[in-house]
Amino acid sequence: MALVVSATPAAAYPNAYFHTQSAGNRGADVLTIQYLLQHHGQSVTADGVFGSGTTTAVRAFQTAKGLGVDGIVGPQTWAALAPQIQQGASGAAVKALQVQLNAKRRLSLAVDGTFGAALTTAVRDFQSHAGIGVDGVVGPTTWRNLGWHYDYPDFGAGICDQNPDGNGTANWGTAAAVAQLESAVRSFATTGQGQVPLGDVGFEHGGAINGHSSHRVGLDADIWPIRTDNGQCTAGRITWQSPTYDRAATRQLVQAIRTAAPGHVALIFFNDPTLISEGLTTQYANHDNHLHVRYCEKVEPNSLYDC
Repeated sequence: MALVVSATPAAAYPNAYFHTQSAGNRGADVLTIQYLLQHHGQSVTADGVFGSGTTTAVRAFQTAKGLGVDGIVGPQTWAALAPQIQQGASGAAVKALQVQLNAKRRLSLAVDGTFGAALTTAVRDFQSHAGIGVDGVVGPTTWRNLGWHYDYPDFGAGICDQNPDGNGTANWGTAAAVAQLESAVRSFATTGQGQVPLGDVGFEHGGAINGHSSHRVGLDADIWPIRTDNGQCTAGRITWQSPTYDRAATRQLVQAIRTAAPGHVALIFFNDPTLISEGLTTQYANHDNHLHVRYCEKVEPNSLYDC
């Protein structure tokens, strides 16, 4: 895929931080953690899913490094995991870097663990994009800016792109939010009830977004309810009161969202009273025609998104 160039560099957020990852998360940041754990000699499968094996490996790493042992990868554990590497390096830490660049800059680098000239160029391009020192060396600042940078959904995963508020490609979210939504949509796709329309998530570097009071930190995603004719991507958006609203299918979608991110769905705003009574969604004004999924993380700076 082509490199995405933004008019606003990541330096607009000088306080870039690592997104805390823990059991139930999935995505590029989790895969990066797994490769970094391998780099430090921990036995863990690199599958992008933060399961019990990853929790065990994180706890063992924290013990070895004299860190607080909680199985959660917060700023201190991230910093201890991430080594300084540059051209000529090889191994699992280089794979972690390649995963990050592929996800955060929409590249197609081979995840082969070899730090060659092409990877150096990709690192330098990212450093320029992020407004940090451009030297091709991946140290603490580059790792932190990569970890903080948002990810972009795979629209081949059963998602169709919608743009109700005229915000263009405002589909960027944290790596975990994007992967958890993709996993839910892939699960829903097996029911044969059509694709899932995705409205706005956020801009590439977060911040204020037209038509939304939230969607600023990469953890909010709007999706449309499912129609009885499965035409939610082609026949227009409906409300839960519409005759073509498919409550059973929408329920399945909500359940898939929650299953794909155990412990990391703060709430889902959607005003279907039946789904509200079932504890699946939450009432909120102006949410008759879309589901607002709010993901959360352990120790998130914004308390609205702290699990």
